[in-house]
Amino acid sequence: MGEKESKKWVLMATARSPTNIAVIKYWGKRDETLILPVNDSISVTLDPSHLSATTTVAVSPSFDRDRMWLNGKEILLSGGRYQSCLREIRRRAEDVKDEERGICIKREDWEGLHVHIASFNNFPTAAGLASSAAGFACLVFALAKLMNVKEETTELSSVARQGSGSACRSLYGGFVKWAMGNKEDGSDSIAVQLANETHWEDLVILIAVVSSRQKETSSTTGMRESVETSSLLQYRSQVVVPRRLIQMEEAIKKRDFPSFAKLTCADSNQFHAVCLDTSPPIFYMNDTSHRHVQLCFLVHRTSYTYDAGPNAVLIAPNRKVAHLLLQRMLFYFPPPSEKELDSYVLGDTSILQEAGLHSRKDIEALLPPAEVKTNAPPQKYTGDINYFICTRLGGGPVLLSGDDQALLNAETGLPK
Repeated sequence: MGEKESKKWVLMATARSPTNIAVIKYWGKRDETLILPVNDSISVTLDPSHLSATTTVAVSPSFDRDRMWLNGKEILLSGGRYQSCLREIRRRAEDVKDEERGICIKREDWEGLHVHIASFNNFPTAAGLASSAAGFACLVFALAKLMNVKEETTELSSVARQGSGSACRSLYGGFVKWAMGNKEDGSDSIAVQLANETHWEDLVILIAVVSSRQKETSSTTGMRESVETSSLLQYRSQVVVPRRLIQMEEAIKKRDFPSFAKLTCADSNQFHAVCLDTSPPIFYMNDTSHRHVQLCFLVHRTSYTYDAGPNAVLIAPNRKVAHLLLQRMLFYFPPPSEKELDSYVLGDTSILQEAGLHSRKDIEALLPPAEVKTNAPPQKYTGDINYFICTRLGGGPVLLSGDDQALLNAETGLPK
């Protein structure tokens, strides 16, 4: 390499990737190293403006080792999942030229060059909101851009899968299916897009962040224990999910919300039933989660789903129903006295104005919902919710231009 002796240049790429929430769940692996699931799954990609990971990757001959910073803190890159992604992307790397700066990296040079990685999530990590899906999808996408990888998104999804299973679905927007595949090497365990984010634009998604604490039982540990001990998991993966996949794909294609909602709720319920059927049982939902489920049944034509955590993902068929859902949620779960509305409801806050909620006083003035039959004041659960996020379907990863959006310094390759 012509520039190698100078050791002064730094080449960077910055990307943003969305998270996704499964409506037909992935739970359980048939191969833990390659992260091959025991069943297919389907997810919705969320708007990256509201929930996403941003990652900057940099390469320089001056770097003496691979390094990574997550949310401002340096972490070890020795873990097998990070190493798998780095190895697979380096293996696919091509020549890179920056004629303006006089940089030329040959394909064979990538094995001898080290990278710096900085990643930031704009939502809680390890709290059941698929932060690892967004993070590994963003890492793989950004590395692929930096190293001029030519593979299609479907092929890249098989690399992202080796970092975090759900990450393969975050390489697409809209509705995405992760095919479990049958080959031992996992080459056919890939993500495919069922419909893009404009296919069903009426959907509104409300996330109730009950807890942003790291969950007690990680998804990796939970899945392993379920595979080893839950007979319900075997029945689910072999009998129930194949049937639901067909029904869910049809519901998405036809934009049939009643069917979509019924399937989404049922699959969430069964996933958590599998967790309870595991020995020892796993408890991801809590009392607040259960209250959200009850409220969803009171607001007709809404849906709920929970991943491995207590946070509720509530889906409404349109903004009118979303207004009713948000009003009811804020009636029962008002913000604490020290919290203003603009820090309690995040994301697409225009839905607040449309629902007639401009301030705390508007929430305090909400009339009791129809299910309140007595004259006694209804019970409220102030403080049980950290905050809400209003969002919608979103697109896949994008490359961000300009050093101002990068998380690493363009001259040193270190965090800003």
